[in-house]
Amino acid sequence: MIERFFVNTDIPPIITARHLCKTFPGPVIGLDDFSIQVDRGEVLVIIGPSGSGKSTFLRCLNGLEEIDSGAIVVDGIALDHNEKNRLEIRREVGMVFQSFNLFPHLTVRKNVDLAQRLVRKKKKGDAAEFSLRLLERVGLSDKADNYPHELSGGQQQRVAIARALAMMPKVMLFDEATSALDPEMIGEVLDVMRGLAEDGMTMVVVTHEMGFAREVGDRVVFMESGHVVEEGQGEDFFLNPRHRRTKEFLRQIL
Repeated sequence: MIERFFVNTDIPPIITARHLCKTFPGPVIGLDDFSIQVDRGEVLVIIGPSGSGKSTFLRCLNGLEEIDSGAIVVDGIALDHNEKNRLEIRREVGMVFQSFNLFPHLTVRKNVDLAQRLVRKKKKGDAAEFSLRLLERVGLSDKADNYPHELSGGQQQRVAIARALAMMPKVMLFDEATSALDPEMIGEVLDVMRGLAEDGMTMVVVTHEMGFAREVGDRVVFMESGHVVEEGQGEDFFLNPRHRRTKEFLRQIL
């Protein structure tokens, strides 16, 4: 596990979710009295079977899904029906999805520029300069003038990460960021995520990459049926699972 020194009990968690409930038509339970906190600089990894509520939690956390009940607070801002609060949280929380969602008609650099200019109101030159720095960080400065269709899936996902970082977020959410990639491309994306963790970025990561979870996760949460079954510290979670259902899941996936 990457060693970081971020825990300070005098500093409130950057994310607090209390008693979240979310249902979909059917009815299908997305979240069932789900509660969790995330400390500043922590890498929280969420694992579990398909349909367990992992992605639903991330989408609720970023305001993309409405919760039925409960409360979410991000860096002291309540995610409620106040539109100003919701916009502020979206500015401070970057999200990387399974699909890359790049604009096909824009170059790589312009994809990264766009939110900086529209949301952060940066000047064209300042945005372009920062975009190049971010593309260098994810190993793609030489692809700045290419279009998305000219890149591999792994490269497109790294551009998506750079685009999310362009907003200078306080928290990064990753929703199965490698699940749509060919096996040989997964490592290059995980390396970028590993670098963010080493830099102290607060991250909530939904993934099936157990090696990454074991190495990088400060805390691992196993979800099923919309609630937390078990959580533990990094590698110890995998070495000493306590709950029967956790043991079954790890036995199948490892």
